[in-house]
Amino acid sequence: MERRVVASQLDGQRHKQLTLDVLKQFRLIYGSVRHHFRQIEETCGVSGSQLWMLHELQAAPGIGVSDLAHRLSIHQTTCSQLVEKLVTRGYVVKARSDRDQRRVGLTITKAALKVLKDAPGPAEGLIPEALLGLSEATLQSLMRDLGKLIDGLHLQDEQAADRPLSDL
Repeated sequence: MERRVVASQLDGQRHKQLTLDVLKQFRLIYGSVRHHFRQIEETCGVSGSQLWMLHELQAAPGIGVSDLAHRLSIHQTTCSQLVEKLVTRGYVVKARSDRDQRRVGLTITKAALKVLKDAPGPAEGLIPEALLGLSEATLQSLMRDLGKLIDGLHLQDEQAADRPLSDL
């Protein structure tokens, strides 16, 4: 009986230590992402999400807000607000399509090209770049396991899923 109690205590201590080790990994991820976003803002004067947006617009000139929101995996309203800020700052130009006047295409300006040239990489952010480098099996495992972690949260901000990391 005493042996079971000692084994149980050791299992509990190992579980507690493993929990703390995983927590450190989350801190490392969070700290690295925050540091990268600060670098972007200091170097470029735009947020991380705005930089990623400019990068996507450079890759797909004339893209619309809906497609851009999809590429960034953010809500369309959030995307529209970010686009407006970039338009106001002179980094993005809106133009109506000749074929369909309802469609507005987005294009970056020369000023935005300079921002992109001077920006510390990766433009899409540390986490999206790291995730792209993982295998499909690893991504599926992460999706499943992070889902379990999210299920264990007492408070869930569902709307945060549709906002850029740099804006959280």
